[in-house]
Amino acid sequence: MKTSTSGQGRKKGVPNKATKSARDAIALFVDGNADRLQVWLDQIALENPEKAFQLFQSVIEYHVPKMARYEHSGDPENPVHIISEIKRTIVDPGNTDS
Repeated sequence: MKTSTSGQGRKKGVPNKATKSARDAIALFVDGNADRLQVWLDQIALENPEKAFQLFQSVIEYHVPKMARYEHSGDPENPVHIISEIKRTIVDPGNTDS
């Protein structure tokens, strides 16, 4: 009877080398261009604040994962109530008061 440990693969949750390499390269690129991203968003916001916010959202979801949505069911006499609120504020990039 053989008791070899080869062929078991990666542990759950550990990315393969190519995935880790790609993620590291993207993170390095983003970190190196963060100041430029701010300038670009500010320029877009001058003409179209809503578009700038949408672009910001599309970038931020890679840094802060989206929250999962859950539906709870149970006893109709003792329902579970879950209230969540997401508040979004569009900030005027030209306002230096904040």
